[in-house]
Amino acid sequence: MSDATQYDELDATARIARDLIRFDTTNYGGGKSNGETDAAEYVASHLTRIGLQPELFESEPGRVSVVARVEGADRSKPALVVHGHTDVVPAQPDNWSVDPFGGVIKDGLLWGRGAVDMKNMDAMMLTALDDILSSGRQPARDLVVAFFADEENGGVYGSHYLVRERPELFAGATEAISEVGGYSVTLNGKRAYLLQTGEKALIWIKLVARGTAAHGSQMMRDNAVTKLAAAVATIGTQEWPIRLTETTTELITELAGILNIDPQTVGPDEVALATGSTSRFIQASLRTTTNPTVLTAGYKHNVIPDTAEALIDIRTLPGEEDAVLAQVQELVGPDIEIVVLHRDIGLETAFSGELVDAMTSTLQAHDPGAPVLPYLLSGGTDNKALSTLGIKGYGFAPLKLPADLDFPAMFHGVDERVPLDALVFGRHVLTDLLLNY
Repeated sequence: MSDATQYDELDATARIARDLIRFDTTNYGGGKSNGETDAAEYVASHLTRIGLQPELFESEPGRVSVVARVEGADRSKPALVVHGHTDVVPAQPDNWSVDPFGGVIKDGLLWGRGAVDMKNMDAMMLTALDDILSSGRQPARDLVVAFFADEENGGVYGSHYLVRERPELFAGATEAISEVGGYSVTLNGKRAYLLQTGEKALIWIKLVARGTAAHGSQMMRDNAVTKLAAAVATIGTQEWPIRLTETTTELITELAGILNIDPQTVGPDEVALATGSTSRFIQASLRTTTNPTVLTAGYKHNVIPDTAEALIDIRTLPGEEDAVLAQVQELVGPDIEIVVLHRDIGLETAFSGELVDAMTSTLQAHDPGAPVLPYLLSGGTDNKALSTLGIKGYGFAPLKLPADLDFPAMFHGVDERVPLDALVFGRHVLTDLLLNY
C-alpha cells in the first residue's frame, strides 16, 4: 500500500497526529529548542478552516503558542480550557526501531516522538472541534483552546508566559482538561480508566561540587568528581517514605477491591505493583522521587577538574517542596551547592463535581461497565500554570488501550506509539464531553 493510499484511509485524528509528529519540535530544555513555529502554524490553519480565529503568541524566537476561543451554547456557564502542547522531549534515533519523527504507521499503531506525549491529544482536540463545528453545533459552554509551547521545559516559554502576559485569554474559565488521564488500564482482566485529579510538584535542581584542579596522576582527596559522585549516588538511592494523599488513598482502596487484595494486610506499594506496568505511574505517586538525569564534569582524561555538576529531577507530593529540598541538602552535605533551576507547584483536586461526573459518565457511555478511578500524576502538566489563575486542571486525554501495551513506558520512552483505534475512541469521547458539559 502506498503512503498516499494509507494516508487517505486513516481517521483524521491519526492523520493530524502523524503530521504533527513529523514536525521535529524537540525541546532540549534551558530555552534550547527546535521551535514550535511550524506545528503552531499547522494547528492554527486547522482552527481557521473550521471557522475559528486563532491567535499566535511568540514568547521567544520559534517558541509559538496558539489560542482560540470557541463560543458555547450557554455563555452563562464558566469557560473550559482544553489544552495541549506541541513540543516533545529529545529522541535518540539509533535507539528506535523507526524514525522517531517519521510518523510511521505499523502494526495498527502510530509510532513517533509525541505519539502519546502529546500530539495524540492535540489531534483529538482538532478533530473533536471539527466534528462539532462542521455539523453546525456548539460546545455546551465557551472553550478556550490552547496549544502551548515549551511544556517539556516547565512551560516557561509557553503556558507560564501566557498566564503572566495575557491572562485575559483565559477570562471566565474555571476548569481545564489536558494530558495524561482518561486512559484505560487492565486490572485483573478488567478494564478501568485512570482520571488525573492531581499532579506532584516539580523541582529541578543542579548540584555543584568544587575541588582542586590537578594532574590526573596525582593523589587528590579534594576531587570534585568524587564528591559529586557520592552526592548523586546518595540522592539516587534514597528511599523516600510512602505518604498517601486523599487521591492516592482512594486509588489504592479502589485498586485493592478490583484486584481482590486486602489493603489492611498488603501495603500500598504491593497494591501498586499488582497493577503490572501501570505501577510505573502509581508507585511514583505514593512518595517523593529524586532522580539524577545529567552529569557534567571535566574536559581531559588526565586533568582533575575543579568543578562537577549534576541535574536532579525532584518530584514531591503537593506541599512538601521546602521540606524535601532541606532534606536533599542534608543528604548531600554542606560541601555541595544546590541551585534551583525551576520549581512549580503540586496540585490536588477532589474526585467529585460536575466535570468529574461528566468525564466519568462520558467514558462509561463509550465503554460500559468500566470503573473510573482518580490518580495523582507523578509528572506535571501545563495545568500548573493555569492554576495560578484559579483554574482547576484535570488530565483527560481519553484512550481505550489494549492490555498488552505498556502505556507508561511510552512517555519519554523509546518507540513511543499509540493504537490507531485508541485515537478514534478519544476523538469520540472528547467530542461528546465538549457537547454535553
